[in-house]
Amino acid sequence: MKQVRMGIIGAGLRSGIAKYWHQPEKNSIVVGVADISTKRLDEFKEKIDDNCFATTDYKELLRREDIDAVAITSPDYLHEEHAIAALEAGKHVYCEKPLAITVEGCDNIIQTAERTGKHLMIGFNMRYMNMYRTMKGIVDSGVIGDIKAVWVRHFVGYGGYFYYHDWHALKKNTTSLLLQKGSHDIDIIHWIAGSYTKRVSAFGSLDFYGGDKSNNLTCPTCDIQDSCTEASPGVLVECAYREEIDVEDNNVVIMELENGVKASYLQCHFTPDYQRNYTFIGTKGRMENSEPDGKVYVKTRKSNTWEEYSDQTYEIKKAEGSHGGADPIICKDFIDLILNDKSPIPTILDGRMSVATGCAAAESMRNNGKTVEVKRPSFIVNT
Repeated sequence: MKQVRMGIIGAGLRSGIAKYWHQPEKNSIVVGVADISTKRLDEFKEKIDDNCFATTDYKELLRREDIDAVAITSPDYLHEEHAIAALEAGKHVYCEKPLAITVEGCDNIIQTAERTGKHLMIGFNMRYMNMYRTMKGIVDSGVIGDIKAVWVRHFVGYGGYFYYHDWHALKKNTTSLLLQKGSHDIDIIHWIAGSYTKRVSAFGSLDFYGGDKSNNLTCPTCDIQDSCTEASPGVLVECAYREEIDVEDNNVVIMELENGVKASYLQCHFTPDYQRNYTFIGTKGRMENSEPDGKVYVKTRKSNTWEEYSDQTYEIKKAEGSHGGADPIICKDFIDLILNDKSPIPTILDGRMSVATGCAAAESMRNNGKTVEVKRPSFIVNT
């Protein structure tokens, strides 16, 4: 095989990465797309290729012999169904994070990939962002010593629009936003600290969104849309104060990693700004990032080595492409995995353990913060 023929399941917002796979003159091309919305299918074809095969039945897409691999960009609660069906159909699979909304779902996908012998890759694009690759390199260099503490604050500006105006706001669809939104952050903690979470304790509540509005109310039909602070400016229009909302918008997670590192993760969906702030503290110093400034700061402490004599500031270079240039690279890695058997940066176990940690944290915060153990799979993961 010299060119990978791609199919996309889910033509929503995240399907925009398809443009990086649609390179007809190179080694990948998008030939099909499936979505239950004909409007989204038409928009997808307009952006990618008007000759692209389109269907409202994803199983019809999977039956096509001219498709080698599938990208799962559908809603989280459909990942397990779609990924397993694609693997069973003999397709290689790229699955957006989170891998599934339950640990069992992750394990079902992984075991199917093992059994079918097809490649499976998780969409952790933050590992490909210049800022977090730089932070990983700094820690691996040893300049701040052995990591002992990690503090992460996630300010989710536009949280209401992105997560409380649609399906994300229901537990049955997400389990928790500690999976949907937090899986990236949990994974970066694991990656840079070099270890998975062993146990968690968490606290969270629905402090701002939800309420007593009708589940059928939408922003365009609302009498107070002109004065409501959460009136939707775009395509996601379900009321952010509707009764059915049951996913916490304010979370605090305390984690102990297998290597002894202590970590905390804070996530709030009604802050005015949108940024992630990471702090890693080691035996020789401290590293902290600033997304708004595009910088990473390293401060050193007394260590009786040359490293204590200076602090450093890293200016993160901008890269072309969505998500800070990460999306083109992660899409290329999936093609390299298929054509050249080249392992991508994130492993499937990484994807599974971020979900396991998020699920454990959700269980803890819904049970008065009790400590919950995070278990590794009972089987060997080779995929």
